[in-house]
Amino acid sequence: MTRPRIGITTSLEDGRQTLDRLYVVAVERAGGLPIIVPILESAEAASHFAALLDGLIITGGPGITRGMIGALPADLPAVDDARDRSDELIYRAMADRPFLGICYGMQFANAMAGGTIYADVQRQCAAAVHSAERGAGEHEIQIAPGSRLAAILSVERMSTNSHHIQAVARLGAGLRAAARTADGVVEAIESADGRVLAAQFHPERMLARGLPLFEDLIRRANRA
Repeated sequence: MTRPRIGITTSLEDGRQTLDRLYVVAVERAGGLPIIVPILESAEAASHFAALLDGLIITGGPGITRGMIGALPADLPAVDDARDRSDELIYRAMADRPFLGICYGMQFANAMAGGTIYADVQRQCAAAVHSAERGAGEHEIQIAPGSRLAAILSVERMSTNSHHIQAVARLGAGLRAAARTADGVVEAIESADGRVLAAQFHPERMLARGLPLFEDLIRRANRA
């Protein structure tokens, strides 16, 4: 069977694209062919590049500013404008194909659907610490019964890593919460049409439990 081609976006720091290799490992182990998405500048280029792909992952990153409520805290830099534009171009160009968002990628997909984002959920909502950089460890998520995520993971609760300061405030159009923490923070979202699945945690860093999210993307890409 041909491996579906999965585009993986990158971070952009000081003009250099960077990518944690764990994303590549996860896609390969799940049965896909990882293809790194360059920072693109035009819709035309994004359309041509999207023609090479069967699915898309938008990875973790710095602070998202689209749909943001409040101001970014001092310990969270804003996303580079060039990455923000490129992510929008490839996301729009891949609108008819399966998508997996991770951390920043989840917030990005929510913002693109018209949703809003807390700049600092800990301080704005008196939520628990969700950032490892601020001292958080693993935490438990509660998965929504009947959600696609519940079917993918076959569990009602799961322990996940903690790597975010921002969080979804209002869900975007066509999206629903697929998991939350005990303090109400949205930890996963999915779309009613089945295209979007996104997690606030980092499944590539916990493949014993997180690999099913990548395997689901590969299955959806094969069907598409």
